[in-house]
Amino acid sequence: MPGGRLTQQDRQQIAAGLADGLTYAEIARRLDRPTSTITREVMRNGGATAYRGDLAHHATERRARRRRTAAPIRPGTPPAAHGRDTEAVREYEETFAGVFIASGLPTMTARTLACLFTTDAGSLTAAEIAGRLQVSPASVSKAIAFLESQGLVRRERDERRRERYVVDNDVMYESTMASARATAHLGQIARQGASILGPGSPAAVRLENIARFVDFVSESITRAAEQAREILHTKIEAAPSEETR
Repeated sequence: MPGGRLTQQDRQQIAAGLADGLTYAEIARRLDRPTSTITREVMRNGGATAYRGDLAHHATERRARRRRTAAPIRPGTPPAAHGRDTEAVREYEETFAGVFIASGLPTMTARTLACLFTTDAGSLTAAEIAGRLQVSPASVSKAIAFLESQGLVRRERDERRRERYVVDNDVMYESTMASARATAHLGQIARQGASILGPGSPAAVRLENIARFVDFVSESITRAAEQAREILHTKIEAAPSEETR
């Protein structure tokens, strides 16, 4: 039924449409659904390249069971911050994590990062993350270790000497710069191989072309990241008040 919950058959049709290279809008028209419904469904379940109908259906059923068995809200519990819809926030976090999964992050790592990004404080302890995601602390520890290695989170201690994991305004800058450095390193290694394989040989030419390409990309990424950081993080001076004019 249009507008109702997606069925297992719907999800199989979504998977088939993705395999055929259809856009989300084309798939939505075939199922008589809003494009936004298809987009959220795919991104929540691994992205266009990893989406599988049966797996997506089982994952949705698991999420529904978790919601049904979650502890009920006790009387007197304060409302969610900023008037948020708790269920909508939870679904958004899953969708956000799906974007990271589609980009190559492991599922637990993607969920941990989405959890941190959508926290007002921008920081959580391992126990807080485990509680929010309903997973073991060991799973969180492994995810955090990977995120740290990619420059996506950092550690700090709070006033109670607890270790907290932090994301801030510089997180994407640091991650982008780490990616640029990794790309530049690939160029260095490719150029090294070109000299070993002999100048002018087909393999050396191929590696030199790789080196030139990734050098250009790395420099462009670094330049763009620096410019974006300077522009977006510059504090705009307050306009003069009426009294000072």
